Amino acid sequence: MATAGGSETCSHGSSLDSSLLLPTKEPNWEAIPESESEKLCIDDMLDVYCGEFGSWQLRHFVLTSLAWALEAFHTMVMIFADQEPGWRCVEGSGSRCDEKAESVCGLEPGSWEWEGGPGSSTVAQWGLVCREKYKVGLVQALFFAGCMIGAGVFGHLSDSSLGRKGSLKTVCILNAIFGCLTSIAPDYFTYLLLRFLTGFSTGGVGLCSFVLATEPVGPTKRGVAGMSTFYFFSTGIALLSGIAYIFPTWRALYVASSVPSILFLFLVIPFISESPRWYLVRGKINKAMKIMQAIAKSNGNNLPEGVILALDDEANDASNDNQSSSKEAVSGSIVDVIRSPVTCIRLFLAIGISFTCSVVYYGLSLNVVNLETNIHLSVLLNAVAEMPAFTITAVLLDRFGRKPLAIGTQWFSAIFCLTGCVVGSVRMWEVIKMGCGVLGIFGMAGTYNLLFIYTAELFPTVVRNAALGSATQAAQMGAILAPFVVVLGGVLPFLVFGICGLVGGMLAYYLPETLNKPLYDT
Repeated sequence: MATAGGSETCSHGSSLDSSLLLPTKEPNWEAIPESESEKLCIDDMLDVYCGEFGSWQLRHFVLTSLAWALEAFHTMVMIFADQEPGWRCVEGSGSRCDEKAESVCGLEPGSWEWEGGPGSSTVAQWGLVCREKYKVGLVQALFFAGCMIGAGVFGHLSDSSLGRKGSLKTVCILNAIFGCLTSIAPDYFTYLLLRFLTGFSTGGVGLCSFVLATEPVGPTKRGVAGMSTFYFFSTGIALLSGIAYIFPTWRALYVASSVPSILFLFLVIPFISESPRWYLVRGKINKAMKIMQAIAKSNGNNLPEGVILALDDEANDASNDNQSSSKEAVSGSIVDVIRSPVTCIRLFLAIGISFTCSVVYYGLSLNVVNLETNIHLSVLLNAVAEMPAFTITAVLLDRFGRKPLAIGTQWFSAIFCLTGCVVGSVRMWEVIKMGCGVLGIFGMAGTYNLLFIYTAELFPTVVRNAALGSATQAAQMGAILAPFVVVLGGVLPFLVFGICGLVGGMLAYYLPETLNKPLYDT
């Protein structure tokens, strides 16, 4: 009896152990019969079952949006790497060198030297002054041209083969490679090429990060979440000023600003999920449902069996088969926008505002090199000034409307830019000029925060993305022009920025108010 009992116990334990070792079979949502399933689009599933913005979305949003700081590093590093450092007369130069001279252009070669040595910046390294000064603007403009091309390429890849997470991983790898290679560029033209390639990969960082961070968020929380991504970009600029202070040479700075991309790849990317929306449109329903289950579980909710994801039109068909079957798909393009007199005027106004806004924003960010103040402090103050602008704009957006804020923020920026144009260059006035630049950034950052939402509301659904794409391209063209304005030096940059702000505000005056107005589909 004892032996039999022992054998029975052993046999029972073996069967229990073997059952635990068997792989758990994952549910196959694709195999659920339509008669037993409830088809919902992602927004409805988030709203009803999973939660629109719970702990899962918060963690995912923060981790993904960290990529915006990487974009700030690779974009704004040019402020420090391409600055014109101070100079001094060498000992024994005598009358050949005058330290009171405004620039080194009229001095004899060998009578002066760069403070910090030739490795302090690319300007000192390759003598990008006097007749060669345009090359500083050229390399910065080509970086933004690369951003414009990269945004289009990686925008397509993130929608198609690579997906959102795959595209973000790719651009981070390329940024790390191109950034480190830039630090060992042997000559100006190699440096020019590598900055263009860095711009190409950087153009996809913010785009992929924004889409990946906001797509799992519910519809009523998505707008606030989208506007919050700008805080990460500004924080990145503020951190960069500290990194540039620690690494004063341009080659070391490019390595230091590229290392975070490597850390992001190994420490953050593994904990980021692919977008369930991308899985759904690619036909990978099981993978999409697995993520939705994880969202519901993490948020303390329950996703019932039989509830399954479907594309918007499929979900509508399931709930209202008779009505939706008689509807025809409606599509549009940029040609349709231009054909309609109303949308055509709105498009050209939106393009003009995006262009002028970008010239001012990036121009003021880069123009700190022309101020005779501490460049690290100036960049830090500019970055800090952006953050309250984002908050104030978000709070006032639904209270005063889009149009008054669009006009007010641009004219606010223009007033301080024009003030910075007329003040002198004495030491005390330079501090006031720096303050004008900070307040100018404050106003234009507020414009940037509301412009995306305002532009989206101006156009019907069938042509909204086409119109937004055109406005984005115009903004990138403004970013390409901004470095050449900065290279002019003196009072001219502030004058150009002030005029752009005034013009942008006047263009916004002719746009309609969209607050509490219906969004048209066609």
